[in-house]
Amino acid sequence: MGKILTIDEARALMQEHNKEEFHRTHAETVSAVLRFFAKEYDPENEEYWAVVGMLHDLDFEEYPEEHCVKNEEIMKALDIDFSIIKSVCSHGYGLTKSPYAPELFMEKVLFATDELTGLIGAAALMRPSKSCLDMELSSLKKKFKDKKFAAGCSRDVIRQGAEMLGFELDVLLQKTLDAMKYMEENR
Repeated sequence: MGKILTIDEARALMQEHNKEEFHRTHAETVSAVLRFFAKEYDPENEEYWAVVGMLHDLDFEEYPEEHCVKNEEIMKALDIDFSIIKSVCSHGYGLTKSPYAPELFMEKVLFATDELTGLIGAAALMRPSKSCLDMELSSLKKKFKDKKFAAGCSRDVIRQGAEMLGFELDVLLQKTLDAMKYMEENR
């Protein structure tokens, strides 16, 4: 059994490998979204979910072509517990060379919300408030349907993630929007 990191240790590791503010902000956002979902679905393990969210793109800035492969190498070298490694790498299943499919509920949440946080963040920046606090589901759905808006955020991955979770797409969109609103309110 390897090390289970605290959220502060995970943040320090993420910052060591990610210098661009965009990547650091994305890690913080996904971490907060996973923590929000954990409050409802696995409250005893909130910090663990947050750690996985914080580390999910650990290797992306340095190794974009080997995303989720280098993640495993980096974390194994640091003797991080395999449960974290597998969960982190599972978000790239079918998209990268990660051999780990999302199996745990938390892994499916990560898979489903990773792209969606980018879409919600981009939609928030387009608002006069530059915030998601005043965003309604109907506005988010319009942005989701507009394939030209935030074109780098895969709608197929988001839909696939909702299916994995057994959620209607609107439920996933609303829960993730609620998570990002909660994060913004509690900064």
